[in-house]
Amino acid sequence: MAEADRQTVEETSTQQAAETTDGFHLVIDALKLNDISTIFGLVGIPITDLARLAQAEGMRFIGFRHEQHAGNAAAISGFMTQKPGICLTVSAPGFLNGLTALANATTNCFPMILISGSSEREIVDLQQGDYEEMDQLNAAKPYAKAAYRVLHAEDIGIGVARAIRAAVSGRPGGVYLDLPAKLLAQTLDAVKAQQSLVKVVDAAPRQLPAPESVKRAIDVLKSAKRPLILLGKGAAYAQADAEIRAFVEQSGIPYLPMSMAKGLLPDTHEQSASAARSFVLQEADVVVLIGARLNWLLSHGKGKTWGAEPKKFVQVDISPTEIDSNVAIAAPVIGDIGSCVAALRAGLDAGFAKPSAEWTGAIAERKSKNLAKMAATLDKNPSPMNFHSALRAIRDVLKTRPDINVVNEGANTLDYARSIIDMYEPRKRFDSGTWGIMGIGMGFAIGAAVTSGKPVVAIEGDSAFGFSGMELETICRYDLPVCTIVFNNNGVYRGTDVNPTGGKDVAPTVFVKGARYDKMIEAFGGVGYNATTPEELTKALLEAIASGKPTLINAVIDEAAGTESGRLTNLNPQSAAMKK
Repeated sequence: MAEADRQTVEETSTQQAAETTDGFHLVIDALKLNDISTIFGLVGIPITDLARLAQAEGMRFIGFRHEQHAGNAAAISGFMTQKPGICLTVSAPGFLNGLTALANATTNCFPMILISGSSEREIVDLQQGDYEEMDQLNAAKPYAKAAYRVLHAEDIGIGVARAIRAAVSGRPGGVYLDLPAKLLAQTLDAVKAQQSLVKVVDAAPRQLPAPESVKRAIDVLKSAKRPLILLGKGAAYAQADAEIRAFVEQSGIPYLPMSMAKGLLPDTHEQSASAARSFVLQEADVVVLIGARLNWLLSHGKGKTWGAEPKKFVQVDISPTEIDSNVAIAAPVIGDIGSCVAALRAGLDAGFAKPSAEWTGAIAERKSKNLAKMAATLDKNPSPMNFHSALRAIRDVLKTRPDINVVNEGANTLDYARSIIDMYEPRKRFDSGTWGIMGIGMGFAIGAAVTSGKPVVAIEGDSAFGFSGMELETICRYDLPVCTIVFNNNGVYRGTDVNPTGGKDVAPTVFVKGARYDKMIEAFGGVGYNATTPEELTKALLEAIASGKPTLINAVIDEAAGTESGRLTNLNPQSAAMKK
């Protein structure tokens, strides 16, 4: 080799050896290696540059006005995709804002990773008063499925990998990843840095049910005279849509979907028992729970909701610790829902008889009666609008667009919409979930729009909307196809309460009378509508969807139309006391 050539090679080798990268780039590289392309968050010290670099490296960064809503967007993205949604926040207060969403994600089994900058360990542990000093790792642990801290740049790859696997494996949930500010600035040899990255392999492997547990479940089903299938949002998350539908139809068993499982089969399916919910829960003798938990939403599997006769439960769940959580489960089937349902379906052999005409006929009769009663209520056209007449208008538009994502929250707004708005496709309805909380609206709407690329209609009570209304600016900034409908009845539950003292302050449940929420979105460049009749609401919604632009409809509802706590009056101590 010529001397000049040797010198060139040596210079190149020296240059390559001198190339370094830092923690900022390693975090981004680790996420991209695992096919994560979007971050929801809110910038500030010490993570602003991380967001800038992520965008520069081709990732999408959706910036919010409040971390809680960024976290909710990440959580619903995780539910829709089975990949953990990423929320990025600053330290201390920003972390705590995101922690609310993380806790909700864990409770609802949504895979999500909250990544927060933090103060250095040596300062936190000595409580020396650093900028936004807080022991975030230990604060997160009670509310997350797992929590990790990375202290060295060479461990970023393994830290991200552990967070991803923890978020999606087994029962999904929220994971916290703590990144001290000093970590992000650490440098590392570029070659060694790339070698430290980890691509997660088979993050959520199939978990096959034991054959004996499947046989036990089939035997229990064969003994049933009045069987019922109950689908939870875990069934929707599983994306085992074809298997679930085949099992339901092959078995002939009536089914009841929980709210976020609506659309696994169309709500208009002949085996749907939604319109006879109370009847089937009380009269069924065997109930097959698929991705559903016997929590407060199902009266813990006991009490008058479930009738006088004892039930036998077959429970399909990924987590064995969920079994017997409230009542005895006769036939637990543990594994991933797709594998479990496929195994149950295979067990429906020649010895399995479909439910009797007596059972299915009784359900059909009750459904017909209830649907006729609801139709009569929906056909009324009071002035001003009430919840039913407004929701009828929305229902009639949405049934022509089954691809649209529906976000729904409130008290009365949630309760009525859940039973009136039919869903036709899975993972298209997002609501207050297991905790029944308010404030998920705009975060879920943004997350659904960004993740799916499809339009979103967010049906909001005026109180619920208030928790996240400033995110209208985020919707407009990113030009998202989100139409927000605010059911405006001037208050929490209703706007008719009065201050019993006659004082200047309004009652605790009352808002500004005649507020124009449509003007809010106009301030950010969106389009606002004010609707006072079902006809005006229909026209506005059709225009909003067709435009594909950020829109808001201020739907003026009779301020006396609501009821205290919606349908949850039994949980309100005052209301319960008044009944006695």
